[in-house]
Amino acid sequence: MAMEVATPAPAPITAPERNIILAPATVETHKKNRIQVSNTKKPLFFYVNLAKRYMQQHNEVELSALGMAITTVVTISEILKNNGLATEKKVLTSTVGMKDETKGRMVQKAKIEIVLGKSDKFDSLVPPVTNGKTPEEVAKAETEAAVEVQEAAATEA
Repeated sequence: MAMEVATPAPAPITAPERNIILAPATVETHKKNRIQVSNTKKPLFFYVNLAKRYMQQHNEVELSALGMAITTVVTISEILKNNGLATEKKVLTSTVGMKDETKGRMVQKAKIEIVLGKSDKFDSLVPPVTNGKTPEEVAKAETEAAVEVQEAAATEA
């Protein structure tokens, strides 16, 4: 008669307990239509005018800020919307972990991203980019260029 001997199952191997925080695997790439706003580097209307220019070029602009600069982004957004230049497409809020230079530890900072698109009235309210020339100077230069093309075509014929 064979005798069965019960052997206990091996205990699972356990690693020391660790708290692991998994962050989303997003890589921040620089977008051509993103403005990262600071409340200390430039005046408010610098960002308002820059946002207008970005909307002319890309049809939308993404305003982004951390911490205390969030109020500046909201103000810029509201100026553009109240003047009929932009419509709000998306608002994202989050927190990001950053190393505090003074305390040497990780702190959570609030972050906001507001995406604005051109309003229907944008093109009629904002003159086209003219590299610092008045609309009259641009029209005159275009007329002169057209005349030169016509003269060149007439001499070749």
